[in-house]
Amino acid sequence: MTNEAIIEKIHDFMVDEFEVDSEKLIPEANLKETLGLDSLDYIDLVVVIENNFKFKVKPEDFTNIASLQDFYDYVISRVNSKELA
Repeated sequence: MTNEAIIEKIHDFMVDEFEVDSEKLIPEANLKETLGLDSLDYIDLVVVIENNFKFKVKPEDFTNIASLQDFYDYVISRVNSKELA
């Protein structure tokens, strides 16, 4: 899966599942402050990631994710490492 395809899939579920305005989906956007995700959304986000990208997410993985770019980088690195395995 290409990085562009991963980012597009992330945008799709952010709009569909979390009702985020697509215009706010820029790499610098803060997940909590700009996109309005709360702690319950993070739980749902883990489930959506696991269903869409087929890898397990550990809660501690989210400690360094603040921006949408951090989130892209995390998912891309996990998908790429899974594909190499």
